[in-house]
Amino acid sequence: MVRRTEKSIKKLSRNRWWLTIPIVIFLSICTYQLLVVSMRGLIYYIMEKSLEEDYLRASDLMEMYEYAEKNNDINVKKFLGLNEREWFVTDREGTILDGDSENTCGENSAVLTKMDFISEITVHEDLESDVLYISNGGLAIRYKKLFKEIDHSFEETPETELPDEMKDLSEEEMDEHDLMLVSRNLEDRASFPVWAEIPMQDGRIFMAKIFFRVDAGDLTVVVIAVAVLFLFLFILFVYLVIRTIRLRRKQKKLTLLYHTDEITGGYNWKWMHAAGERYLKKKKTAKMNFAMLDIDFDQYRNYCICHTVEEGEKLLEKLDEVIGNNIAKKEMSAHYGSASFAVLLRYDREEELLERVKALIGSLEQAAPGQRVRFHVGIDLIPASLNENGRAVKRKKVDLETLYNNANAARMTLESKAESAVQIFDSGLVEEQKWNLSVQENQEKALRAEEFVVYYQPKYDPRTNMLSGAEALIRWNSPELGFVSPGRFIPIFENNGFITEIDHYMIRHVAADQKKWLDQGYHLVPVSVNVSRAHFAENDLAEQIRDMVDEAGTPHRYIEIELTESAFFDDKKALVSTIRKLKKYGFTVSMDDFGSGYSSLNSLKDMPLDVLKLDAEFFRGDVEDSRGEIVVSEAIRLAKSLHMRTVAEGVEIKKQVDFLADQGCDMIQGYYYAKPMPGEEYEVRMKTGFKDPEAEKMNEEMDRKTEEAGQSGEQAGESI
Repeated sequence: MVRRTEKSIKKLSRNRWWLTIPIVIFLSICTYQLLVVSMRGLIYYIMEKSLEEDYLRASDLMEMYEYAEKNNDINVKKFLGLNEREWFVTDREGTILDGDSENTCGENSAVLTKMDFISEITVHEDLESDVLYISNGGLAIRYKKLFKEIDHSFEETPETELPDEMKDLSEEEMDEHDLMLVSRNLEDRASFPVWAEIPMQDGRIFMAKIFFRVDAGDLTVVVIAVAVLFLFLFILFVYLVIRTIRLRRKQKKLTLLYHTDEITGGYNWKWMHAAGERYLKKKKTAKMNFAMLDIDFDQYRNYCICHTVEEGEKLLEKLDEVIGNNIAKKEMSAHYGSASFAVLLRYDREEELLERVKALIGSLEQAAPGQRVRFHVGIDLIPASLNENGRAVKRKKVDLETLYNNANAARMTLESKAESAVQIFDSGLVEEQKWNLSVQENQEKALRAEEFVVYYQPKYDPRTNMLSGAEALIRWNSPELGFVSPGRFIPIFENNGFITEIDHYMIRHVAADQKKWLDQGYHLVPVSVNVSRAHFAENDLAEQIRDMVDEAGTPHRYIEIELTESAFFDDKKALVSTIRKLKKYGFTVSMDDFGSGYSSLNSLKDMPLDVLKLDAEFFRGDVEDSRGEIVVSEAIRLAKSLHMRTVAEGVEIKKQVDFLADQGCDMIQGYYYAKPMPGEEYEVRMKTGFKDPEAEKMNEEMDRKTEEAGQSGEQAGESI
């Protein structure tokens, strides 16, 4: 979960707001190119249309030249001489044959093929023009000079009258010869010349200067087009800049919201996990010592019950503020969850760190005036990262979650403390964590391989010393972990839920053993099997037990279901229902560890139990304790009044046995009679059915002395 959270933080941190910057640059370049291409295309379109129109007029002039030459028409020749267009005629080799202008035609030529009415036009440079020129076989424009000339040509110019020679020609004469009078355009217009080749019928070439003309309307179109594209670019740029700023602000707000604790309003664990690992991995922090703290407000739930949840959250907010005020700038703190805080501190000496933590606890205790509160603090030390030469090297692997879990493991050892306390994580806790991990890694395999072994501890009637029952206990004979006592693995199974599988395993194996011994003719007594409180969340628990015992073929009266007193603190209605079902199916039901809790009498009132087991703590300590004897005797009397049998467990001395026998206790279970034993040894007990503890102790003492004498002889032989 933490790793997925870290990835989410990184993804949020890598939000692509910065991508808008290259996008803006890219779109700006594209728009600029579009602007240039569009402007160039528009100018070329205007130029080609203008050149084509002027080419057609020049063609008319060439036709007039051919007509006048063919018909020797003086008037036409006179008009040609008066026409302002420059022209000349050449043969196929380029020799000038006729003309009325200076030859400014350059050798560079280009063929224009995008005409509407003419397939193609061959043009040459005009040596006097520095705006239109031939480039790579095409007609090119010098834009700076073009716009400079346009600006200059559009200055207001006076109208130009027709020359006197043209005034002598009447309109009728022009119509008679079907001539086109091309007068000067009296409007403002800029003209840029090139020489055009116009083929004549006899193979000669009529060279005429034609013009690319730009008037105010053409310029307006270009300016509007440029303005529109520029405006589009500007709007796009402004939009992207505003969007970038908003996206960046939104990202910061989302990141802050993602890293903010809902209760305290300060930083949460997600922020500290990411920021803390980055900080510890920096080279400048490698030479520093750090400590990860797990600070737990131990009475938070009681505080909320006495006050309100809202008041409890306000106190957590205040505690977060107190912690923040007591740490340096480069140190970190965050609300981890419930009433716990994670704190990363820097320290030089361990003694100095402990003093600082105790001072911090003092400040936290003062945050709730008038209230007696306590804080438990677990610490995991993070030493400086140094190489063999004592030089600081970057921490390559830092797992803040593991560091906090270590601090939490140290803090958990303080749960029984009634005052504020501090515990540092050490190697012993590391070994305990490794052991827990090893147990969990091997539990499934061990169950399949039946590595769990059933041991039996007999129960005897203290008045007759006859075998009256037994309790099934579990041991683990692991090839990897060795022979493991239940105290080392049962708590782990209870925490991870595997205890339910163990309960099923025990019921099946005990039922199978009882069936085997019954078939072999042994005198059976009931064997009790513990059932964890975790099972009582299952509505069909009684049916499950019945079916497992029936599968082995064992009569139900030989199986006793033993419930721990803690199970009676759960759903009482469900528990009563299950007990009644078990009794209906013929099972005996007992309460284990009576007297270890604080609700036993209330439980006895409601639960239809058959057997009451007195907790072993009753029989430890001073055997002359009259108060303890009173409690035990009254508990036995109470059980008899409720028609329940009693079992005293943990009994180790004869005086306790005699006392219990006098009080009418039905059975005794403990080392005085027998310790837990494998099934083979228990079979021997069933054969005799009787136990003389005093005679057995004398035999055990003789066996022990014989064994010691034999070992001494072996050692003497070896020394010789």
